[in-house]
Amino acid sequence: MTHAHDIPADGDAAPADPVFGDPALAHTVPEDILGLLTGTFTASLGLHLLQASGAVTGGTAGVALLLDYATSLPFWALFAIVNLPFAVLALWKKGLDFTVRTAVSIGLVSAFSVLHNLAFPIPQIDPVYGTFGGNLLVGIGLLILFRHRASLGGITIIALIVQERWGFRAGWVQMIFDVAIIVAALWVVPWPLVLLSAAGAVLLSLVLALNHRPGRYVGH
Repeated sequence: MTHAHDIPADGDAAPADPVFGDPALAHTVPEDILGLLTGTFTASLGLHLLQASGAVTGGTAGVALLLDYATSLPFWALFAIVNLPFAVLALWKKGLDFTVRTAVSIGLVSAFSVLHNLAFPIPQIDPVYGTFGGNLLVGIGLLILFRHRASLGGITIIALIVQERWGFRAGWVQMIFDVAIIVAALWVVPWPLVLLSAAGAVLLSLVLALNHRPGRYVGH
């Protein structure tokens, strides 16, 4: 993949990036920092709504939520622990820059989760509102992170690798894994909430599939 620093010597014009477009439109460091903060805050707020609803979602966030419901461990710690094994995969397949950005994003989501619990406790929420609203926010947060060359780890990394290697959209890859995780929720969550969670996970995957396409976004 061509990045902004891969500009040829001798004044030659840099080739267009097949995924992100013109290298001249690269994000600056302040833009990347703000993008990571915005994406992780938005995604963590969505997860906060899901947790308050008692619903689950796909990806490693869904696994962390299931473990949160089944154990006494806090979500912020579970989210970080579940994503640890995927750090090696990210470093191997996506490089150091992507891995560092993703590790920072995971840490920020964990930190924001603590903040939400302290500053925005939700004693009661309509589960339909919380499930759909939460998945929408998570999807928007992921889109922001993708566009700043980061992710929330786990299955998202696999989905991005599949999209870049074989052209199969990340959203559809995510959906396949999400279905398996939500089926597993039947052992922890009442079946009406599992069905609602499945519908919410489909919504999240559609947000990614319809908006995250190589070449559509020209900044990187």
